[in-house]
Amino acid sequence: MSAEKQMSFEEAMNELEQIVDRLEEGDVPLEEAIAIYKNGMELSKLCHDKLKNVEEQLTQIITEDGRTESFSIGEEE
Repeated sequence: MSAEKQMSFEEAMNELEQIVDRLEEGDVPLEEAIAIYKNGMELSKLCHDKLKNVEEQLTQIITEDGRTESFSIGEEE
């Protein structure tokens, strides 16, 4: 898992797409499909965590005096 932690978002998404393609082919033995699925779930969590981290960074504004404040835009209806 440590190699996956250092994987970029794009690399993880690329590998996840390959996993989905392989599983959609349907000719993977059950035991292998389960292992591939578990790896896909780990990659999915990694991507989610990276996106969550970026989202948290984007919701912070640095004020003129160097403090950070939360930033939000009201939803338009």
